[in-house]
Amino acid sequence: MPDLFDPIELRGLKLPNRIIISPMCQYSAVDGNATSWHTAHLSSQALGGAGLLCLEATAVTAEGRITPGCLGLWNEANAAALAEVVNVLRASSPIKLAIQLAHAGRKASSAAPWDGGQLIAPENGGWLPRAPSALPHKDGEPPPLAMSADDLARTARAFVEAARRAVRLGFDAIELHAAHGYLLHQFLSPISNHRADEYGGSLENRMRFPLEVFQAVRAALPERMPLGVRVSATDWVDDEPSWTPEQTVAFGLRLKELGADWIDVSSGGVSPKQQIPVGPGYQVPLAELLKREVGLPTIAVGLITAAQQAQQIVAEGKADMVALARAALYDPRWAWHAAAELDRQVDGPPQYWRSLPSGKNRVFGDTSFGMR
Repeated sequence: MPDLFDPIELRGLKLPNRIIISPMCQYSAVDGNATSWHTAHLSSQALGGAGLLCLEATAVTAEGRITPGCLGLWNEANAAALAEVVNVLRASSPIKLAIQLAHAGRKASSAAPWDGGQLIAPENGGWLPRAPSALPHKDGEPPPLAMSADDLARTARAFVEAARRAVRLGFDAIELHAAHGYLLHQFLSPISNHRADEYGGSLENRMRFPLEVFQAVRAALPERMPLGVRVSATDWVDDEPSWTPEQTVAFGLRLKELGADWIDVSSGGVSPKQQIPVGPGYQVPLAELLKREVGLPTIAVGLITAAQQAQQIVAEGKADMVALARAALYDPRWAWHAAAELDRQVDGPPQYWRSLPSGKNRVFGDTSFGMR
């Protein structure tokens, strides 16, 4: 059976283990530009021995930011600022790097979580979001602008242009964000998509724009560069038509046909009415369903915190990889500690070799490494 510390190949990218550092929004950019905080935060995660580090949801347009502090890649200034961070990561760690490209849709122009997370009006420094339909995310909010055909074409081009910048920056992989109630998920879900044109109504129509974006980005990437998609496998809303696991399987099969390299399986986010049964590994069954029914490599996420828990998910074939967020923030050396607990080995920079764990007794690795 596969092991958490077995390598895995995603198209032309070989990862040394199946531990992924999940995209985690930091709300600390300035005009979309990465700052010193990103260097500090990502450096701490890059040195922990995971197989892949995926940068936070990165907006492909200024209007597509969740908050005014969200990272962006819609212009060359954004790319130049991010290049400085990437250069530090490349100089200090062998970890592979991915970036998640996103557009927030109707959830854009929000305050940072520590400032309440609510919609910011244009007169208070926000902007008017664009979405599939003129339906607000929450009752009492002003509606977003329904996207025109020109808006759709412009947004698809923005995804492609951001992907090309990511290639030039030297990222190893790209993930498209089609989850958590953001734009691509908004098109998929009948809760947020009430369009009457070819992009709304039937499942085929609701999938059309996300699939067009995927196909355009895939065509813009080098052949050997992997491209994955994060999905919300269910809206967790039962009292109205919503996005379901069965529809996610249909979407996954289409992505597979178009050349997707993995599915990152999350859930929820499109409606305040969601009822989520939160608990350890609560989304793992959704990843298991997608792995079984679609056949693409899958990433399981959601309150995966313990080494034995992660190992069991992979060894039992419930998912091919596990992604950590809160657990990695709490313990940036999570992979080291998991390797020690599971009697495995993990890579790290040579400057840290003396402290790398080896064996169940947590014996430090190369005790002969040192000064005369």
